[in-house]
Amino acid sequence: MIKLIDYSYINDLKLMAGVDEVGRGPLAGPVVAAAVILDPENQINGLKDSKKLSHKKRMSMSEEIKSKSLAWALGRAEVEEIDELNILQASLLAMKRAIEALVEKPEMVAVDGQFTPAVDYKTIAIVKGDSLIPAISAASIIAKVARDTEMINFDAGYPGYGFSSHKGYPTKQHIEALARLGITKIHRRSFAPVAKYIV
Repeated sequence: MIKLIDYSYINDLKLMAGVDEVGRGPLAGPVVAAAVILDPENQINGLKDSKKLSHKKRMSMSEEIKSKSLAWALGRAEVEEIDELNILQASLLAMKRAIEALVEKPEMVAVDGQFTPAVDYKTIAIVKGDSLIPAISAASIIAKVARDTEMINFDAGYPGYGFSSHKGYPTKQHIEALARLGITKIHRRSFAPVAKYIV
C-alpha cells in the first residue's frame, strides 16, 4: 500500500516559497530556477507542472503569476558553472540564487525533487512537487518561460543548431548539428554528447 503524504500544511503557510529549476537535461544554455511566493488572496487557476501546459498557456500564466504573486525571482547558473560544478550542484546554485533574490522572506521553502539548496530557511524537498504544490508549479512555469525565451533568442546568434525548437535538449536535430557545425560557447563541455566534439 502506497502511503500518501499530506502537504496541505505547506500550502497553508502564508509565506511559502515554491522553487523549481528548468534545464538540467539540455546540452546547451544555462540552468534557470525560479522561486515564487503566491498570494493566498489572489488566486491563480490552472497551476500545474509547466511541461503539461502548451507554450501559449505557459506564456500567459507566467505573466499572471508575476503580477499576482507576493514575490517571485529568477536565479541561474551559467554553462561555465555547470561544467565546473556538475549539473546537480549548478541547479542547486541557481535555486539558491532565486530564493535569495526574493523581496519577501519565506517561512519555508518547498523545492521540487530530492535535494534542497543550502539556504538560511527551513526547506523541504518534494518529489513531483510541481504537480502537488501550486507555488512549485508556478515556479516551474516562470522558469521554463524564461529559459525557453533565452534559447529562442540564441537561435539567431547560432544559426543551424535549431535552438528555437529544441531549446538545447539532445534531439536528433541538435546532435546532427553538433556533428556538422561543432560546439558553441553555450554548449556544456562536460556533457558526453558535446565532449566528443571538443578539438
